[in-house]
Amino acid sequence: MARAISNQRKTLNTLVAWSIGFVIFFPILWTILTSFKTEAQAINDPPLFLFFDWTLENYAIVQERSNYMRFLWNSIFLACGSTILGIIIAVPAAWSMAFVPSRRTKDILMWMLSTKMLPAVGVLYPIYIGFVKLGLLDNRFGLMIVLMLINLPIIIWMLYTYFKEIPGEILEAARMDGASLRNEILYVLTPMAIPGIASTVLLNIILAWNEAFWTLNLTAAKAAPLTAFIASYSSPEGLFFAKLSAASTMAIAPILILGWFSQKQLVRGLTFGAVK
Repeated sequence: MARAISNQRKTLNTLVAWSIGFVIFFPILWTILTSFKTEAQAINDPPLFLFFDWTLENYAIVQERSNYMRFLWNSIFLACGSTILGIIIAVPAAWSMAFVPSRRTKDILMWMLSTKMLPAVGVLYPIYIGFVKLGLLDNRFGLMIVLMLINLPIIIWMLYTYFKEIPGEILEAARMDGASLRNEILYVLTPMAIPGIASTVLLNIILAWNEAFWTLNLTAAKAAPLTAFIASYSSPEGLFFAKLSAASTMAIAPILILGWFSQKQLVRGLTFGAVK
């Protein structure tokens, strides 16, 4: 029998949850508000929250100075391309680990996850030299491969956990009916794991979109995504807060919209198999 919760406790929990959510979202809100201020209002002391002269001047200057659509297209290409490539590699890998495990499967999974704890700067030099030698510096395809590789452990681990929730008897029955390995993965396994695959795709797109270290160090102009677009407006003196906020808002707006409309699917996939 479920334990009864008083209305007062529900109200308190709701207020606490909304307060935590507001604190987490406040930096984004402040960035958006600052983008509509003048440079003088952006550094005003005390800060101006809502009562200021709203202006679109910063967006006009940013659009005039930079080719926003080029940076946006590069971000879309890198995020979606690295995700698709990662899924193509991760689905067979996760299938083998979930349904044909070996004694070292768990060790391999833990090793892959441990690579995420490695400081990226530790491998920057050899990767940078390799890119220079191969002519991949400031190249979208080279950067796409790097983004795929750094997120591949997460993709494989998530798909592995989803596949483990699928009864192996279903795949065995498909094999008994004459399904080949390719048909088993494409037409039996994949449709049953759609929620998990969808959440993995969404999460990887967000991770690739927000990746700054590699995109700033391996690009110059041609392959630069929105992270480089934001960095071009940063100043050590802090003289362009309003323009930097406008550029940041333009960079985060697409991923915020994607996250807002896909949050139900993302939560559903992330909690897939969590409740027994």
